Amino acid sequence: DLIHVPIISHQKEVVYMSELFMNNDRFQAIVASCQTSTIGKLLPKALYVHQTTLSSLPTLLQAYERQAREIAAIANATLIKFNTEKPQISYLSYPDFDSDPHPALSASVIVDLERETVTRRDYSSANNHFILHRKETFVTPDYPRYEEFAHLTRLEVALGLLDKSQAIGTRRQWESLLAQQRLAFVGHTLTCPLPVFEVERHKAALTRSHLSRPMRLALEAGLLATEAASFFDYGCGYGKDFQYLAEQGYDSSGWDPYYYPDAPKQPAAVVNLGYVINVIENQQERRQVLLEAWELTRRVLIVAAQVLIDDRDRGLVVYGDGVITSRNTFQKYYEQEELKTYIDQVLNVDAIPAGLGIYFVFRDAVQAESFRVSRFHSSAKTPRILAKIRRFEDYESLLLPLMEFMTERGRLPLKGELVNEAELKAEFGTFRRAFQTVLQVTSAEDWDAITVKRQQDILLYIALSHFDRRPQLRELSPEVKGDIKRFFGGYQQACFLADMMLLSLRDLNNIASLCRCSPVGKKLKNSLLIHISAINSLETLLRLYEGCANRTFGRLEEANVIQLFFDRPKISYLCFPDFDTNPLPRLKISMSIYLGDVTFKYRDFSTLAEPPILKNKKKLL
Repeated sequence: DLIHVPIISHQKEVVYMSELFMNNDRFQAIVASCQTSTIGKLLPKALYVHQTTLSSLPTLLQAYERQAREIAAIANATLIKFNTEKPQISYLSYPDFDSDPHPALSASVIVDLERETVTRRDYSSANNHFILHRKETFVTPDYPRYEEFAHLTRLEVALGLLDKSQAIGTRRQWESLLAQQRLAFVGHTLTCPLPVFEVERHKAALTRSHLSRPMRLALEAGLLATEAASFFDYGCGYGKDFQYLAEQGYDSSGWDPYYYPDAPKQPAAVVNLGYVINVIENQQERRQVLLEAWELTRRVLIVAAQVLIDDRDRGLVVYGDGVITSRNTFQKYYEQEELKTYIDQVLNVDAIPAGLGIYFVFRDAVQAESFRVSRFHSSAKTPRILAKIRRFEDYESLLLPLMEFMTERGRLPLKGELVNEAELKAEFGTFRRAFQTVLQVTSAEDWDAITVKRQQDILLYIALSHFDRRPQLRELSPEVKGDIKRFFGGYQQACFLADMMLLSLRDLNNIASLCRCSPVGKKLKNSLLIHISAINSLETLLRLYEGCANRTFGRLEEANVIQLFFDRPKISYLCFPDFDTNPLPRLKISMSIYLGDVTFKYRDFSTLAEPPILKNKKKLL
């Protein structure tokens, strides 16, 4: 037989629920659910939760709240207050909850579930509104502005503003306290009027026992490789960088307004503006310093500034567009893209990211593009000689420059590109005939592989130039123009192929397939780990995938392992300092770049007792 379940009318259901919940055992169960809830702000007499958290509450509390909502016909409310002393729920309206750091209560609806009565109150015209603090406690960590709320609370705690002895529950009391501390708000950030502090900029200078990070990257990039490369350090602090370079034989000098005020500011091929603009609190002066350093630059300007790396609490009070640190210095913490935009707009340039918070700015557009191309130039070895043929042996020294050129560029030279062009053509007539002699003793497949590699290098460069200002053909070096003509027939066709390759990155299934089939790297469930030395051995599309992160932020300087995720668009740079010496190297630092919204997360594992370790490291090589 069928079991017949009676249909209870809506009104009877409300009565039934009231009877169910209002007996003492049931209410005590509700109180217990409130007191053990991991969601919301629990006070001695009530639990407060944001309306977005209701679906995450225990089932018992959800049903309890639904009953109150139906009694009062509540459409919406900001906070819900579960009274733990009596069967009562309050709906509190804070219209500016997201936008106001300390929003005011504008209205409330109190529902007495025992008597089924409703009390409504309007506070919109009150002279002294009740306000909220610690907003992050009402929401869950996945709330869009959770970190912003939590950061503000940490600052207020550090400044003693939320001391329990303070009476801060109303707007008037709170503003009185802020006035005493000479503080105010801009959005969710505490600010202090500029005249309050006398910033001591010179205290931001660091005592170093080694070269600064910008200068290490500059040397690695070969910016000082030429004999005539002079160097000037603008805002040099204690002067370690220019002193070290002078000891190495470079024409090197520096100036600093505090430590070297009498030194002349002089033009140089390479000028370093390292961590200077981020310590200048006056925005107009900051701009002028950047322009002055650029005026002194003959070839390339290095600009470095502090980038925000999960350390916003280092500065407690906002000062202008930055923060005052505990050393009474000013710091402007840039976002990586924000720093590039600032440099580009002030100098009317297209700055090249060299690392986190470090940019190279070239005077000459052709030199800038040559530098960009060089970053995607993968290594290749000249194919080995497989046989001995008298004709080749007789002309080996004459053919060697041609072989080196083919290895470097993957194509035959154009007119004027080979140092011994006249001698070679006098003997063989053309480059092609000369190369036929080389093919008699080497593998044609090896040369073809080099050509393909060089084609892919050029496509990588052109594809990633899409994110900035793609260069005009006239801005490319003669060598790159020759590459494009030989490999693709023309610049327009090369750009089309590069953009098609870039668009293919949208297909994460394809990225996953390439990662899983990669002959190099350690395959994890959702990613591929590879040593940085092997990055150029990856399929071109994977190199492009990593390049999207690299072009925006630069690789983490100390990173020696790269992790390519294929379940989401994310690249991580990992630093294992003891990779070469430890069979189980330990992770020190990671920087994860999220390509979907172009943000990053920096984590320091060095303080952990047991940092993550890397197993089977040989698979990464």
